[in-house]
Amino acid sequence: MSDAATSETPDETPSPAQDSAANEASTTQASTIPAASSEYNAKDLQHLSDLEHVRERPSMYIGDAGAGGLHHLVYEVVDNSIDEAMAGFAKSVSVVVHTDGSVTVEDDGRGIPVTRHDQLSEELDREVTTMEGVMTVLKFGGKFKKGAYQTSGGLHGVGVTVVNFLSQWAEVEVSRDGYTWTQEYERGVPTGPVAKGRVTKKNGTKVTFKADSQIFNVTKYSYDTLYKRLQELAFLNSGVHIKFLDERNGEGGDFKYERGLVEFVEHLNRASDTLHADVIRIAGEKDGVQFDIALQYSTEYTENVQSYVNNIHTKEGGTHVSGFRSGLTRTLNNYGKKENLFKGVAPGGDDFREGITAVISVRVPEPQFEGQTKTKLGNGEVDGIISGAVGEQMAKYMEENPRVALTIVRKGMLAAEAREAARKAKDLLRKRKDALSGGGLPGKLRDCISKNPDVCELYLVEGDSAGGSAEGGRMREYQAILPLRGKIINAYKSREAKVLENTEVQSMIQAIGTGIGADQDLTKRRYNKIVIMTDADVDGSHIRTLLLCFFYRQMYELVARGHVYVAQPPLFRVQQGKNRYYIQTDGEMKTQLLERGLSDTVFEAEDGRRVEGEKMRELCTSLASMEDAVVALEQRGISLRIHAMRYDPVAEKLPALLLTHGNEEHWFMTQDAVEEFLNQRGLTLEIEEEEDEVIEVEGEASETPAEPKIVTPPDNLAHLAELHEVRTINSGLKDLQVLGFSIDDLIPAERTGSTTARFELVRGEDIRRPLEDLRGLLPEVRAAGEKGLQVTRFKGLGEMNAEELRETTLDPANRTLLKVNLTDAGAADEMFRLLMGDKVEPRREFIETHALDVRNLDV
Repeated sequence: MSDAATSETPDETPSPAQDSAANEASTTQASTIPAASSEYNAKDLQHLSDLEHVRERPSMYIGDAGAGGLHHLVYEVVDNSIDEAMAGFAKSVSVVVHTDGSVTVEDDGRGIPVTRHDQLSEELDREVTTMEGVMTVLKFGGKFKKGAYQTSGGLHGVGVTVVNFLSQWAEVEVSRDGYTWTQEYERGVPTGPVAKGRVTKKNGTKVTFKADSQIFNVTKYSYDTLYKRLQELAFLNSGVHIKFLDERNGEGGDFKYERGLVEFVEHLNRASDTLHADVIRIAGEKDGVQFDIALQYSTEYTENVQSYVNNIHTKEGGTHVSGFRSGLTRTLNNYGKKENLFKGVAPGGDDFREGITAVISVRVPEPQFEGQTKTKLGNGEVDGIISGAVGEQMAKYMEENPRVALTIVRKGMLAAEAREAARKAKDLLRKRKDALSGGGLPGKLRDCISKNPDVCELYLVEGDSAGGSAEGGRMREYQAILPLRGKIINAYKSREAKVLENTEVQSMIQAIGTGIGADQDLTKRRYNKIVIMTDADVDGSHIRTLLLCFFYRQMYELVARGHVYVAQPPLFRVQQGKNRYYIQTDGEMKTQLLERGLSDTVFEAEDGRRVEGEKMRELCTSLASMEDAVVALEQRGISLRIHAMRYDPVAEKLPALLLTHGNEEHWFMTQDAVEEFLNQRGLTLEIEEEEDEVIEVEGEASETPAEPKIVTPPDNLAHLAELHEVRTINSGLKDLQVLGFSIDDLIPAERTGSTTARFELVRGEDIRRPLEDLRGLLPEVRAAGEKGLQVTRFKGLGEMNAEELRETTLDPANRTLLKVNLTDAGAADEMFRLLMGDKVEPRREFIETHALDVRNLDV
């Protein structure tokens, strides 16, 4: 569910027929596990270093080793820069995603201290700088003492250290005390001491890192995910300039919001019709707790309250949210009673929050979060502080703006009346054969035989024809089919009473049996899984979005508890003789072909070297880690053959620093070498963008406008570029070196008269494929893996007959379902508002922005 969060999960619910087989398999597996030794002594216990523990258990530090953990690396480094801004020492932050997948985060803060750290030096019995301690020692940082940071998002002292430990390589460059200071690391280990570099007037920290593919199963960052988080941080920290560039697509963002949360609310309401022009702002400080709240009402029917503590998005709310709600309800109730506005049904808290968009940001010196995920604030004192401030400042605003106050209270009164109308509509449905309790079922429901809700599944199928195919292919014992005719009502911009009048909605409510809204009772559900199964074309996507919107609005608990799924048919069917299996994505297909190609495959060199078995797999893994980086280098117009001539056998790496001056190009290994060259030539780096000094002259100002000056770049200006893909290649070269290969093996040799192949890929007894360089190995292995396979690519559900539908999408042994996870209700509300709201312009802008990302568009 793009509107909330979608995660791909294997199907874990066995059919009744599979239960006994599963139990038998688990018994067999258990019998093969060796019994624990009766002896238990010191040798059975193992101590891991900080580095080893982080790399062995990354999920303990960043949540997971998938896409979420990958992006968390960027957030950890950016949060350090934002902490500098929150403390008043930084004004700008830059984030760049490079073509090789590495990331650079730079700020203009104070810079990490680079002097010797006495405590660490004594504990480790060697000279250790503070910079090295920050990058390589856990539980070491400036956020434990209150003097360095008053408030901070990160309090554990593990952030940037963990990033370094989980990176293939990393580099930190600090500008302070008049110089630049650098240190490089490989998988968390420093490759040398902190080096003093060029003279500079700047201050700040620049961290560049490449996530380690040995740790992460996904190493490609999502542009949209990073864009949204960085824009969010700019909203939350007014005046801070955040620049974002993704070199992979040339896109990015330039964020700076002087009005902060006011502009945040305006952004969230860009697709809505607002009830009042001004955004109401409540701000202040009490007992060390700083608070900033912005709110505005619209014609929407949902509540969109987003909350943050020290820039951390508290998705589950907490005491700051409960304080805001109680203060708002109390104030609006008091105003309504004072003005004698309540004539019929008295509005409640939910009614007063209908249509509200609010952002709550608090800064707490010592926040107490419930759970490791930091998604709910637990500080009890914050509730009273926020409740009191909202009550006081909101009451003052309403006294000064009676027209807006009347509009807001009337919105709550209309919500109360609509709630009462919806209650009556539900009562009517109950009386109609007790529909909500499951006493009456829709006539078009093809129900399953089993009555056990823990194993039963309901497929919501687009149209009667697809329903017929699903009916023919389903497992009748526990799979039910409910065909839906046409597109259901837009549940986002329709009141609940109107939604309940829709025939298709009534059918779903009757079939599922849980009730809707506040009346949901999951114990009455008739199915454990509700599966949305629509075509992959435009209409199917629209219907799927409407259904997800309905579940989000009316059956929130069903989604939150993980009972809603989206059917995901496989992209490929692979036939090998009588064996048949399914593959979901192109990336997975490539991995399968590589793995299969490695079977019974040997790599031989003309000098007698032979690689096979696990070493062969390690060789291919090393080559795969360099594959994109080499392509990125050549896309810059830099030939690997020519660049290999610059390889330093002593340093065992290629130069990654390119200095250009006029038409000249010069390559360097270190910043020290760059500085020495600049001094010899009398050159200045272009990156040193220092402010021009302002000279004040006494006397009257001239009324004659000054002549425009034509600024010519000085002849002594040079430009320095860091080629981060070269660092990735260098890391891969070290892995190759362990296997007995060098950079020369990546480049075809210039030979004359020789008929012997430089390398050969040998498979079985008959297949020998000549290769002139290592770069040709991966394509050959993948091609070998495809031999003997019959690969079928599916186009979508709409073109499958009953047998194919059963085989790919209904059979738990083969199918893949996407579980709809509601990890961020605020993001879900924003997306539904954008796609399902009344305003056309924001929707058109969204479509134009993402049009090029569309795949397999049905025209």
